[in-house]
This record gives sequence, C-alpha cells and structure tokens, in this order.
Amino acid sequence: MLLTRRTDHLHHHPGQISFPGGRVEEGDTSPTDTALRETEEEIGLDRRHIELIGTLPDYLTGTGFRVTPVVGLVTPPFELTLDAFEVAEAFEVPLSHFLDPANHEEHSIVHEGRVRRFHAMPYHGYFIWGATAGIIMSLYRVLRG
Repeated sequence: MLLTRRTDHLHHHPGQISFPGGRVEEGDTSPTDTALRETEEEIGLDRRHIELIGTLPDYLTGTGFRVTPVVGLVTPPFELTLDAFEVAEAFEVPLSHFLDPANHEEHSIVHEGRVRRFHAMPYHGYFIWGATAGIIMSLYRVLRG
C-alpha cells in the first residue's frame, strides 16, 4: 500500500501517516475524481498508472471529516514527485502486513474529556493509526469477507 507522511507544519494531522487525498474542489465530478486529482497533486502519481477497483464505505473521523476511500492498483514503473508543502515522504507497506491480525492493535486516549478508541498498525518505525488504520481495517473486513 502506498502511504505518505504529512509534513509537520500542516494544520490538520501534522506528521501523521495518511493516504494521498483531500477535499472536494469545484470541478471534481466524483469522490474518485477528487482522489485521483489529489494523488497527482500530492505525490505526482499520474492517474494512468492507477487501475480503479472501487470505493469503500465512507469513513467518519473523530475530527469531523467524512472520507470516501477510493481503492486502486498502481502499475509500475512510476516516479513520484512529492508536494514538499504537504508531503514529507511517501513509502510502501506490503498489503500482507495489514492482512495479518497479529499487526492490528487497538488503543485508547482521553481527548477533550472523552475516551477515544482507535486502530493502529505499526510498521518499521511508522505509527499508522487513526483514520488511516480505520480505512485499512475497512479494507481488511471487505477482503476477509
């Protein structure tokens, strides 16, 4: 799976691991169109390298965002050109890592007086958690039936 680490100065979710993506803009015709545009803008991956598979159910984040996860296969070879303002790095994690329940963790924190539970899936020094891990869990459930 192709993931990014957001730059540390961003207002929303600085330094966190995420998928390429972002807000719908005028001219976007669908969530898929938004995902493809954002992927091109953030990491320079041209849509011709992406074979679309479909979408997962919308994911509601604890911070109030509604995310429509778009799933596709990326065909190499390709080169990435990262938007240095938004993306500190891009990296890949084998899908098998996320499909192994031994790599699934559940955590909780108290935030603004409420206990919030979240998934995490650490990988080689990366702490993949929150919405990103939640979306991966949604894919895991679909693939496991």
